[in-house]
Amino acid sequence: MADRDGNIIAKNYGIGIPVEKENFHVKGMDHVDWGMKNRLSKIFNPNTGRTLMLAFDHGYIMGSTAGLERLDLSIPPLIEDADVLMGTRGALRSTIMPKMNKAIALRCSAGSSVLKEDMSHEIIGVNIEDAIRMNASCMAIQVFVGASGECQTLNNLTKTIDEGNRYGIPVLGVTAVGKEMERTTRYFLLATRIIAELGAHIIKTYYCEDFEKITSACPVPIVIAGGKKVVEAKALEIAYRAIQEGAAGVDMGRNVFQAENPKAMIKALRSIVHNGFNPKEALELYHSIKNEK
Repeated sequence: MADRDGNIIAKNYGIGIPVEKENFHVKGMDHVDWGMKNRLSKIFNPNTGRTLMLAFDHGYIMGSTAGLERLDLSIPPLIEDADVLMGTRGALRSTIMPKMNKAIALRCSAGSSVLKEDMSHEIIGVNIEDAIRMNASCMAIQVFVGASGECQTLNNLTKTIDEGNRYGIPVLGVTAVGKEMERTTRYFLLATRIIAELGAHIIKTYYCEDFEKITSACPVPIVIAGGKKVVEAKALEIAYRAIQEGAAGVDMGRNVFQAENPKAMIKALRSIVHNGFNPKEALELYHSIKNEK
């Protein structure tokens, strides 16, 4: 059995050496079946290999969140520029028109609200049958590595991966960062690798120092989370750095729908993810759209 003591510290991450791909544009997914590749191709643009996700699943633990008081008003204007909508089944069914033809990252874990000190004891909140009914492109499960509920959330993850593999639906493993949990390179290296080794097809995590080590050491695509609201220029800078350092996409919520101009913000993020804009160019685009009459 592996022992955490006495190991040599990892140092050879092969940064800058791309993963060899056989015939598919998504990292580590050459050997999955046709249906799963089809769903992954809705998530990751085949031309760029990247994705821009719009997360609005915050209500499942936060309730009514600033910018999401009326999902039916705040989200539809942003759909055009997103590749993927990340939401709960309740929000999707009640507020998003089914004729919308975007990939769906369906929130499938459920747990305690932000009023609880420890939110790590989540359960599987959506079964595979309803994920199929929702036409989910992937199923999102939150994992609390290092928290008291770690084993329970890893169990949720592996059960969902087993079901997803059975029906060709990828699983998005989301690294959680609770109040007492680290937000360090060391922590994210551990959490992302555990989630990938257990079979997740995509991982959502946070940008941090030495981020290129995390993307290099993870055998499947990493999409960065936006986290708390920051000024628009900083959010665009984080998105750009993450992409340059190996991220396959950006999944932002509060930094879009809480922006001064959400429509301009999601277009600016898209310019970084898919069009190669740098932060200065993206910010100029943001202001030009914001200032349009």
